[in-house]
Amino acid sequence: MHPSALLGLLAFTAVATALPSKRSASSSSIQNLKDKIKNVVVLVMENRSFDNLLGGQKLFGLNNPIQSLIPICNPYNTTNLFEGLVCSEAKDYDSVADDPDHAVYGNNFEFYSTFTPDNDFIASGWYTPTLQGFVEEQLRLYSSDANRTELAKQVMNYYTEDQVPTLTSIVQNFVTFNYWHSGLPGPTDPNRIFLTSGTSYGHGTNLGTDFDYLLPQTSIWQALTESNRTWINYWDPAGGTGPDANYYTWTQTSGNTDKVVDLDNFYTDAAAGNLPDFSYLNPSCCGVGTTSMHPSGLVSDGEELIRSVYNALRTSPQWEETLFILTFDESGGFHDHVPPPLAPRPDDLTYTQTTPNGENYTLPFNRLGGRIPTFLISPWVGKGSVEQFGTNSDGEVVSYSATSILRTLGYLWDFEPFNPRVEWSPSFDHLILSKMRTDTPTALPNGTAF
Repeated sequence: MHPSALLGLLAFTAVATALPSKRSASSSSIQNLKDKIKNVVVLVMENRSFDNLLGGQKLFGLNNPIQSLIPICNPYNTTNLFEGLVCSEAKDYDSVADDPDHAVYGNNFEFYSTFTPDNDFIASGWYTPTLQGFVEEQLRLYSSDANRTELAKQVMNYYTEDQVPTLTSIVQNFVTFNYWHSGLPGPTDPNRIFLTSGTSYGHGTNLGTDFDYLLPQTSIWQALTESNRTWINYWDPAGGTGPDANYYTWTQTSGNTDKVVDLDNFYTDAAAGNLPDFSYLNPSCCGVGTTSMHPSGLVSDGEELIRSVYNALRTSPQWEETLFILTFDESGGFHDHVPPPLAPRPDDLTYTQTTPNGENYTLPFNRLGGRIPTFLISPWVGKGSVEQFGTNSDGEVVSYSATSILRTLGYLWDFEPFNPRVEWSPSFDHLILSKMRTDTPTALPNGTAF
């Protein structure tokens, strides 16, 4: 047998043997989830697409640039292709100083090559994103700051396995979702609100520096409290993200703000075996010296945070009952070659924004955002496993997204979906194995500055 064929067979075997046989949301799958997982830890990083951060991963089955059979490219100018193309290549910067556009209208241009795509045409299913506008939008914003070759590299290139050794170890040892999207095509705060409540409540832009937003909808923290579950929102007081629990009126008025604590307490609680049922971690953002992997920060510093959280959990007395979910809030204006799909509206609210061409665009929240890296990390998930599409409660095969976390936790802790978007979302309870692994890494490798 040819060596490359043997490697492919071995990789396929590793993936196949890691996949559980249970169907998602079945009574046996949900019961297995309840039996095995007693505490869940969620760490939400910042602004990276799947292709950007995982584009150089070689694990068999990943849909990424290095494994693509055809070049993945963008034009410099979507209306004049004679200006040339730029294609994804290996190696991006540790810090991307020119923060790519991730406003609603920026996502529109990156996905559809226009700031104001026709919503009715999109909803018909015939108008799928072409994903050709990433380079042109980066040049529009920053052509006075850097040359076009550098700007194109910022949004089109991907990180190699050696550049992100912490994430490479996670990919090789746990579950990576191939098709996981953010909740909406927009920036950080609305997507974090979507992840924790299933709707941004009509918000399409970041909410400023005041964390007491008094959003009225039900959040994960309210649902957990009403289900007699414990929770803590650990956040980095350096700021930049969250604390996400404080977005909600319920948190502010129910006497639960004491459950928002300094991130340092997470490590103490993990070491003592005192983590609550649900731990939610907010990293710092956004420049050099912060930990969220925001483009203007260092990827290597983000890896150090991920490594520290994993190592704390791995040595915790609670490791054998823990599910660690590592995800990102949104794709941050970085290129990805998988078109974001349609999804049900969570409510009747919309968001209207004036675009750079002076026209207004209204987002009806009926489609997902860009594809983002997401992982399940636990002794109860497969080694080097790639999860493809999910199956929702209606039997539809669809992409996973931010609200899949709420759907799965609802099964785990017995609360109902908050809205139609959460109800539609596929769960991942079936990825919990029936037998615990004993070969999980005792520690993850250090991130490497480059």
